Amino acid sequence: MRLTKFSDYALRVLIYLGVHDELTTIAQVAAAYGVSENHLTKVVHFLSQHGYVETVRGKGGGLRLAKSPAAIRVGAVVRATEAHLSLVECFDPERSTCKISPACGLKSVFARAANAFYAELDQHTLADLLEPRARLRRLVLT
Repeated sequence: MRLTKFSDYALRVLIYLGVHDELTTIAQVAAAYGVSENHLTKVVHFLSQHGYVETVRGKGGGLRLAKSPAAIRVGAVVRATEAHLSLVECFDPERSTCKISPACGLKSVFARAANAFYAELDQHTLADLLEPRARLRRLVLT
C-alpha cells in the first residue's frame, strides 16, 4: 500500500502549519519541503475546502490551521485525500475485470487490512504528530 503524493503533501502541510505559529505562505511551505508550489496550491485548496486550513487573502495574508491540531484526525485526512483508494482491482466493481472476484477470498483479506490501517490512523491526531514540536520546528522552519 502506498499513499499518493497528494496525501503525503496534505499531511506535511498540516504538520508545517501545526508548528508554525503565524500565517504562512504556500511558497514558505514549498521551500521548507522542496516541493512544487503549484502542487501545494492544489493541496491547500483541498484542505481549505475540507475545513482543515483557513486561507487569508490580501496583503499580509496566508494560511493557517482552521482547527486545533487535537481536532484533526489523521485517518479522516487520509480518507479524504485517498477517496478512491483501491488496494486491488476488485475493490472497484466498475473497473474490475477479475474473473475470480465473486469467489476470491483475497478481497476480504485486503478489506480487513485496509480497515485495520484506517483504524490505526483514526487513533492519532495532528497533535500527536507534533509531539517532537521543537525538533520539527527546527527541521521545517530553517
